[in-house]
Amino acid sequence: MRMFLSTYFKQLFAGDLAAFGGPQTDESLAGHIRAEQICLVLGYSTGIMLANACNAVVLAVALWHSPNWIYALVWAAAVATGALAFGLHAHSARRITKPQFVSRKTMYRLVRNAFVLGTAWGIVPVAFFTNASSGAQLVITCLCAGMLAGGAFAFATIPVAAIAFTMPIFLGTAICLGRNGDFVYLLVAVLVVVYGAVLLRAVFVNAFEFTRRIIAQFHAEQSVRQDPLTHLPNRFAFNETLADALRRLAHSGEEFAVLLLDLDRFKEINDKFGHPAGDEFLVQVAARLQRCTRAAEHVARIGGDEFALIMANLTRAEDALEVAEKFVAAFAEPFLIEGCEVVGAMSVGIVLAPRDGNTSPDLLKHVDIALYRAKKAGPGTICFFEATDDRSARDRKALQRDLELAIERDELFLVYQPFLDVRHNRITGFEALLRWQHPVRGLVPPSVFIPIAEETGLIHQIGEWVIRRACATLSTWPANVRMAVNFSAAQFHNSGILQTVVQALGDSGVSPRRLEIEITESMLISKYGSASSILNALLQLGVTVALDDFGTGFSSLTYLRKLPFSRIKIDQSFIRDMLTQPDCAAIVKSVIGLAQDLRIGVVAEGVETTDQLEYLRQTNCDEVQGYLIGRPISADQIAALLDPRKQRSTHAA
Repeated sequence: MRMFLSTYFKQLFAGDLAAFGGPQTDESLAGHIRAEQICLVLGYSTGIMLANACNAVVLAVALWHSPNWIYALVWAAAVATGALAFGLHAHSARRITKPQFVSRKTMYRLVRNAFVLGTAWGIVPVAFFTNASSGAQLVITCLCAGMLAGGAFAFATIPVAAIAFTMPIFLGTAICLGRNGDFVYLLVAVLVVVYGAVLLRAVFVNAFEFTRRIIAQFHAEQSVRQDPLTHLPNRFAFNETLADALRRLAHSGEEFAVLLLDLDRFKEINDKFGHPAGDEFLVQVAARLQRCTRAAEHVARIGGDEFALIMANLTRAEDALEVAEKFVAAFAEPFLIEGCEVVGAMSVGIVLAPRDGNTSPDLLKHVDIALYRAKKAGPGTICFFEATDDRSARDRKALQRDLELAIERDELFLVYQPFLDVRHNRITGFEALLRWQHPVRGLVPPSVFIPIAEETGLIHQIGEWVIRRACATLSTWPANVRMAVNFSAAQFHNSGILQTVVQALGDSGVSPRRLEIEITESMLISKYGSASSILNALLQLGVTVALDDFGTGFSSLTYLRKLPFSRIKIDQSFIRDMLTQPDCAAIVKSVIGLAQDLRIGVVAEGVETTDQLEYLRQTNCDEVQGYLIGRPISADQIAALLDPRKQRSTHAA
């Protein structure tokens, strides 16, 4: 019973019509209704407060010759001053953007203030009516009746506030007129009672109609502003909230933060379980994220696996960080998808307004940059925007624009690094390595421009150019020499990759067995299922496939068992230390033995000394590659390197 009464009075003083038998609403909708109610009250407040001040002055003048004129003057000064101050505050508040959510505490304060002002007017007939002249008594009666009507009008959508304001005036007027003893005044008292009852009934009718209209409008707007899958606000609603926050920043200096969230490995969940399971995952993610925010704030889904939050009224940057940490921590527990536990992760970028910008384009650009740095650092990372990020992003954007034109400007070229057959001491092939000669920046490292190409999709166009150029060059070499070409992970998501390889081989007249595709082990982590069909198709075509950087990933043996590799390449980090570190030597020996047992060719990368070459020869390594054998060279230098006499002299040296 106590809990029921507590809930009832909370609803009552928060202006919730459910306390009077109205429709039940959740806190989100109730906060939206309160926002609409407060906005209407603020709209009327300036005029009503001016009327209060004028009424107070009129009362003071009417009671000027009354024995209580000093008290009347003090009362009038206090009410007029308070009314003018509140009116100015209401006028300033109206200039700030309309809130989308108002808390219960705000409504409590409104009801309290309405009661205080109503009590101030309720005192008037009790304190001043008896000793006033008949003319002053008429003024008091008219003023109180007018305040009853004005209060009912001002709080027409909030019955509890209307009652809090009018009840003291109603009681004070009725009691004063009733105890006067004059039959005429008694009739006036009855009239006041009837008048008050009619006003309150009108308030309730208007409030119920207003609430139903706001609820209908809210649900209608939800279809436009709500994401249909997660029921979170969508990008349209997010942009509106951001615009409101910027207006508050301009008018009142209210600072805020924008948090941009991106799911890590979401595509893997879609690929593994299918899109319906991916949708269920997003629904569960949305529920967890919303639990991490304050009641007045809502995470928005602004893209496929991208979410955003605007934290209003920010006082400390640490507050934004704490919420971001809650978001990341929300992924500590796995998600249950189709009976399987799925581990998720999220990266977060944060900008602070106005520190990081005071316009929507600037804030969105900067938070995107912060998120990019967070994702680059790894799953579960939180990054605030930094000024250096902007310079780096601009430089990256400029590099992207230049890369788009690099092919037609003939700025890309290939160099070739040889493989040496250890047993027969001859060059068996070359690895094609992509280079970019920028007209201003000079030689741009692949580690810089390849990630840009992968993120923008340029890798498909560049990859096709590399394959065609490599095959054309390969056609000029002896038939027993192969060409190895590196493939990016992004290229395996392009359904046209097989057709590109077939066309390149057909146009150049090169046998498929002479072309080798190199893929890195790190690229295959959690992706070997989607790559397997393409790799099998390449093998059926006659192309060989090599696993590069072997030993640097996490599941090498799984890949060797599941995927059709023709050759593995031992990462150069093991080769570099194998003569000084026993564990590296043991790994190299084990890999070579494993490859032989599986009948897979093995290449040692990064051979730079004759001692390393001799050790690999003793361990029966098939091929080696490195600066000792040859640095990357241009195509026109290949002929000299393939000269048998040149090879013998190089080996003898």
